[in-house]
Amino acid sequence: MDIDPSAQISLSARLDRTFPKGIHIGRETYIAFGASVLTHDRTRGLYTDTWIGDRCFIGACSMILPGVTVGSGAIVGAGAVVTCDVPPRAVVAGNPARILRTDVDTVSYGRLKGADETEAEISRLLSVG
Repeated sequence: MDIDPSAQISLSARLDRTFPKGIHIGRETYIAFGASVLTHDRTRGLYTDTWIGDRCFIGACSMILPGVTVGSGAIVGAGAVVTCDVPPRAVVAGNPARILRTDVDTVSYGRLKGADETEAEISRLLSVG
């Protein structure tokens, strides 16, 4: 497997060990609990590379099918089944996954730019009231 040391992967995420050299995960990417990243399909005799770019977020219980490329800065929603390539900086969700938004700005681990400020403001409002 080709996994950048800065990537964070939940202990319950499943990376395909049938064809492990096909797994490629970029820097500062987060793979949530229950997510599956596949590199093979035994019924078709397919053994191929699956790529996840830099600063991506792969949501809980989602599935990335063999041969798919998830572009850098992309966000995959929880439970999504990704059957085809995801462009960089896109948000996808559903079964099959469809593009919901494009040109999103992500920072480390696929967090939307500005998310930290939003959380801080909510926290401030809750502590005042």
